[in-house]
Amino acid sequence: MIALSHFFLLDFSYSPKFLSEVTEMNPRIRTIVVFLALALFLPAFAQPEGTVPQGTKISVVTDQSVSSKTAKIGQTVSGSVAQDVTSGGKVVIPKGSPVKLTVSSVQASGRLSTPAKLYLRLRTVTVGGKTYTFATSSAGRTLGGKGKRDAGFIGGGAAGGAVIGALAGGGKGAAIGAAAGAGAGTAGAAATGKKDIEFPAETRLAFTTRAAVAIN
Repeated sequence: MIALSHFFLLDFSYSPKFLSEVTEMNPRIRTIVVFLALALFLPAFAQPEGTVPQGTKISVVTDQSVSSKTAKIGQTVSGSVAQDVTSGGKVVIPKGSPVKLTVSSVQASGRLSTPAKLYLRLRTVTVGGKTYTFATSSAGRTLGGKGKRDAGFIGGGAAGGAVIGALAGGGKGAAIGAAAGAGAGTAGAAATGKKDIEFPAETRLAFTTRAAVAIN
């Protein structure tokens, strides 16, 4: 019985009618498969194109850290675009596109009235294997008000010394106390006022384009 059934199946599978149906079906299946493959993969190969207008905001995320203590003017910092950049409702720079930033202004923190500052500019963006040069605004920060805090601390130290000197014996004692107090205040400012700026990896910075750039 099993052998007979097996024979029947073999006989049916090799019948001209069955083979004809399979032959007719295969081109249809191939057409559907090709169509689906094109629908899925063509968007991935399509390259963004268009123009990034002047005044466009481009947000990036840094891939490495940079500090005002060690950075140099012109130093390169790598990163990537943080979100799609669109123009006319069309994506011209996709999220994740590699970028290069450069240090445009830097100053290590000094003592007393020299605050730290660190600014970067967006220089290039790579889209679809092509690298485009941009002119943009700077992004960064300056530590403000440190000089005023230090000066106040120094002045307070001198005044405190004068008060102590007066209590200790009048004019000469006041002069000696003021000098001692000023020295203590200056030392305190030097010890506490020096602070640098550091942008760790994954810092988000925003730049504004100063000229239009064509992406093609």
